[in-house]
Amino acid sequence: MSALTELYAEIANCQDCGLAKHRIKVVPGEGAEDAELFFIGEAPGWHEDQQGRPFVGPAGAFLDQLLSSIGLSRNQIYIANVVKCRPPGNRDPLPDEIQACRKWLDRQIELIQPSVIITLGRYSLMRYFPHESISKVHGKPRKKGDLVYYPMYHPAAALHQGRLRQVIQADMIKIPEILAQAGKITETPAEARQLDLL
Repeated sequence: MSALTELYAEIANCQDCGLAKHRIKVVPGEGAEDAELFFIGEAPGWHEDQQGRPFVGPAGAFLDQLLSSIGLSRNQIYIANVVKCRPPGNRDPLPDEIQACRKWLDRQIELIQPSVIITLGRYSLMRYFPHESISKVHGKPRKKGDLVYYPMYHPAAALHQGRLRQVIQADMIKIPEILAQAGKITETPAEARQLDLL
């Protein structure tokens, strides 16, 4: 049994926040255990709660199209969410829920050791860059420590605001080049100063 599979078993038994009372299935994450690209969404929705898999609803179908546009499939990346259980009524995850789930995502990243983390939506962006606005930083890679972070709009945003579809597609097309250049991306002094405050 891999360390990641063992971690899934721990996550399945988690009772650390109120979301555990409402879930049908825990949605830990899935993908390649040696993935270079780690996508982080926000929270499971109805479809994910039913199946125990991330991004299997309409937003997931769009994500699959986006991956295909750069020659990738799900089994070549890793994908997880900031919280592992569906918030009731698909509401936004609360700060205490995000904090309770933080250790699980930290452990997943430690085990997989990706080169680039792609944040999908504002909640995963806030985890790393809490003072940034997604409308200003999407599509711009930045380095923090050993990892490159690449903020994108959540695929679901394109389903609600059609004008964002092309923006998301354009941001996705940049990913292969960002991955190729990951070792060469450096923090700018302004970013470094800001990151020291986090």
